[in-house]
Amino acid sequence: MRQVEFVLHLAEWVLGRRVKSVLDVGCGEGNWRAPLRRLRPTLHYDGVDPSEYAVKRFGARRSIQLGGVEDLDTLPLRERYDLVVCCGMLIYLSLPSLRSGLSQVARRTAGIAYLELFSRTDGFEGDTNWPTPRPAAEYQRMMRAAGLTSIGMHGYVRTDQRERVSALERLR
Repeated sequence: MRQVEFVLHLAEWVLGRRVKSVLDVGCGEGNWRAPLRRLRPTLHYDGVDPSEYAVKRFGARRSIQLGGVEDLDTLPLRERYDLVVCCGMLIYLSLPSLRSGLSQVARRTAGIAYLELFSRTDGFEGDTNWPTPRPAAEYQRMMRAAGLTSIGMHGYVRTDQRERVSALERLR
């Protein structure tokens, strides 16, 4: 719940208003939906996940549709969202999938994107059954190429919207 609260408030800080819409990519069973709706009951939530099981079991009740980060441009989604969440899934993608997915996430982001991704030099705890992470500089180049500017703590704004935050909040 603390992570959801933090991300929601970060997005609202950048937007200067309450978040009205969230796209949760790689949402699994839609675990972010309930805490988001508890904090913002009228919030519009769309989830996307490649698991047929999750979509079949929870899709209708939790507004989850079948697809992955590379499918965003082909799915019936809103054009833009105040908050796009990719939590706990980017590390599993191949580099071509990550590049394609980041570009599609950037196109859907109206406020911030929360892109949880760890680099080779980060300390890890918990589930580490994922491909070997890449150097931070490589991920940073991919984010910039996708049109995303880091604002710290896994938060990103579209590069054409970077003036929403001060120069000291933007990271190189």
